[in-house]
Amino acid sequence: MYQPLEKENLFTKYIRIAVVVAAYWVISILTVFVNKALLSGLKLDAPLFVTWFQVLTSSTICFTMSMLSKRFPRAVSFPEGNPFDRETFRKVLPLSILFTAMIATNNLCLKYVGVAFYYVGRSLTTVFNVMLTYALLGQKTSSKACMCCVLIVAGFWIGVDQESLTESFSLIGTIFGVLGSLSLSLYSIYTKRTLQHVNQEVWLLSYYNNVYSAVLFIPLMLINGEVQEVLNYEHLFEGWFWGVMTIGGVFGFAIGFVTTLQIKVTSPLTHNISGTAKACAQTVIATSWYQETKSFLWWTSNVVVLLGSAFYTRVKQLEMDQTHREQMSSQKV
Repeated sequence: MYQPLEKENLFTKYIRIAVVVAAYWVISILTVFVNKALLSGLKLDAPLFVTWFQVLTSSTICFTMSMLSKRFPRAVSFPEGNPFDRETFRKVLPLSILFTAMIATNNLCLKYVGVAFYYVGRSLTTVFNVMLTYALLGQKTSSKACMCCVLIVAGFWIGVDQESLTESFSLIGTIFGVLGSLSLSLYSIYTKRTLQHVNQEVWLLSYYNNVYSAVLFIPLMLINGEVQEVLNYEHLFEGWFWGVMTIGGVFGFAIGFVTTLQIKVTSPLTHNISGTAKACAQTVIATSWYQETKSFLWWTSNVVVLLGSAFYTRVKQLEMDQTHREQMSSQKV
């Protein structure tokens, strides 16, 4: 009697998951292309200013949602919190510094390297995760997972070697990619520690990070000489410029939203698998869009990195399942 309803609910769940994953793919890929256009196509040498405007836009959206949730609690939901609370500032600021370093190095990497090479350029995140988890938390990684990391490093090495033979190669961009991977790994580790200070509210932590980062970027822009660069920009007071900057800011907020949503409706593991597959599609689209011709070894490097990342995810899944079964068995005893 209830079987059709159960099938319908299951079908609805699958449709919702498919829509969310598709939205993540579309928004994530578009965000990379939009950022590349902003960082390299505006003839404005101010990458930190572009990144600052994006976090400022995200901060504004979060603040607006926070205000709307208080006025229309039934229609808008947003965790309550104050980024200007002294205790909150003290506990979250260290993570916000890592957040600032992460998005700055990622955008600097994207400014100097092509979209097709962007994934390989930032592929060492998993490797740094393993190293830093042991160095900072004392957690050891299995030999199988370490072998996957060796595969990723090999793919990265081949990719850099092959990219260096092309005109689009950028050493500084590759260095920023490695620094981006390092800062992302540190950010992931310290996020787990910091979430307890915001009642495990991911959106509240994102709000705080964007607000603090918007302030942290100001001295960085001054040191990098970007304020004068922006003031001298010939299109500074034209509407289309602020229009495309706002689009970039909205995409920056949107990618954070759909990433959180994908993890929520699936799992962190499925999110990693989806992200790996998306990176493959992104590379193919980029080479086609920019009409780039790549060597066999260049494509091999991408495949090696993707396989290493996929194998690592699978190994960690099996290890988690094994740990869970052992815990269940010990509880029964």
